[in-house]
Amino acid sequence: MARMGRPPVDTEGVTVRFDRATLEKIDAIRRQQEDLPSRPEVVRRAVADWLERNPPGTVIGTQ
Repeated sequence: MARMGRPPVDTEGVTVRFDRATLEKIDAIRRQQEDLPSRPEVVRRAVADWLERNPPGTVIGTQ
């Protein structure tokens, strides 16, 4: 019998909370995208972009 549910992926959940002002900015960015990504997808894209520009070894807050 086939298993139901999501296929296994190599990920781990991370729970974060944002204040209302930050969520409003995230939502504004969402609306600017052609594909209208979810809030979690916007956060994933932002983190991926930041990590690309700040490789391991980067000291945060010195720019």
